[in-house]
Amino acid sequence: MSSLSFTPPGLKRWLSSSAPAPRVCVVGSGPAGFYTAQHILKHHGGARVDIFEKLPVPFGLVRFGVAPDHPEVKNVINAFTQTARSERCAYYGNVSVGRDVTVAELRQAYHAVVLSYGAEDNRVLGIPGENLSGVYSARAFVGWYNGLPENRDLKPDLSCETALILGHGNVALDIARILLSPLHLLRKTDITDGSLAALACSKVKRVWLVGRRGPLQVAFTIKELREMINLPGARPVLNPADFTGLENAIKDAPRPRKRLTELMIKTALEKPGVKPMEAQAAAPREWGLKFQRSPQEVLPTADGRQARGIRLALTRLEGSGDSAKAIPTGDVEEVECGLVLSSIGYRILPLDPAVPFDTQRGVIPNSSGRVEGVPGLYCSGWVKRGPTGVIITTMNDSFDTAHSVLEDLQGGVLDVSTSREGFGAVESILRSRGVRPVSFTDWEKIDAAEVARGKAAGKPREKIVDPQEMLQLIGH
Repeated sequence: MSSLSFTPPGLKRWLSSSAPAPRVCVVGSGPAGFYTAQHILKHHGGARVDIFEKLPVPFGLVRFGVAPDHPEVKNVINAFTQTARSERCAYYGNVSVGRDVTVAELRQAYHAVVLSYGAEDNRVLGIPGENLSGVYSARAFVGWYNGLPENRDLKPDLSCETALILGHGNVALDIARILLSPLHLLRKTDITDGSLAALACSKVKRVWLVGRRGPLQVAFTIKELREMINLPGARPVLNPADFTGLENAIKDAPRPRKRLTELMIKTALEKPGVKPMEAQAAAPREWGLKFQRSPQEVLPTADGRQARGIRLALTRLEGSGDSAKAIPTGDVEEVECGLVLSSIGYRILPLDPAVPFDTQRGVIPNSSGRVEGVPGLYCSGWVKRGPTGVIITTMNDSFDTAHSVLEDLQGGVLDVSTSREGFGAVESILRSRGVRPVSFTDWEKIDAAEVARGKAAGKPREKIVDPQEMLQLIGH
């Protein structure tokens, strides 16, 4: 159906009147922010959307979370760029909402404010030794190799032979793959120069991925597992005993879970033929999955400063499927490792005291994206539903929130009869506080510089990791 043949009645009224344009502000320029903006612009011919971002550069986890060797996942940036270039959309980077401008100030300047700022922290293990040198959160480690400014000085110690990752999600597999990938593969990606140099000197040749529950509860997907199994120069080490009797257990499982489990079983039981056997034996690196192990303590070296290993509590499962719980059996085991990466989930932080926040669930309380008790305030993405799911999950979730905004515009819940100043009002606030926003055109200059630097090194881009350098580049 052509978009011209259907105009919602509210939009017809709006187009035929001289009512002020609805002004919408989106906080955060990752997938949640951009998909929300895209949907509102597409379905309301008069709305104007301003996107605010704390960093000078846009795209959030597409730029800073997606693995460097997954360039196809980053293609959504093309669609986001089209949205940002729309004449009814504007991007303002280098503006930290809650610090440079408050949510209350934004609510006065706009008819609707959508919070889409994502997870700015990670869940902590809460065990002794987690602050030792050699222990890092997955969030910080991924941020380091992906050029997230706050993690650019991480300098992880890769001088040990064994690394241990706590968690069985896709992020855990991403990290294992980056740690064990042949350098010639990484050199062709947009991994940062500094992390590539560190990985070139890495002594890590064994990576254990440890989970509290069993093979049927892993959160990673088959695509990531297959990539890991097929990684050149690295052999999988799966214990056949971990998979005993699972063929029966998965008979009635949903197809994705079934296929994933079958691939693990096949890998565990595989007796490679002569040729693969030689390749396997010659593989200088290895990785494996450990199940039903819960971290108890990171063990220190004699001087008490550095991680040398980890004590794991063995667990048994109560219940089955996704709701199975890991209960400690009382037995423990110790694993030697000089590098511990905790990949047990991201954590959302409250942005501004004016915004309700459910500390228990770590989300902004909402109904279909409408923030509870605050009319005109909305949320989308991880702050709305918690830090789970892939880009497509966030897309659907953001369209849902955008739909709520459109409904409220159409139903008169949002009063658009009085005009709002939008960025005009925010601009004077920012100027008075000495904040200079970065425009999308500014970003395109930074982008061009990164692509040019990358080209010289045979990479898609060389990310600039220092915000000051970004601002200098655009003459700020």
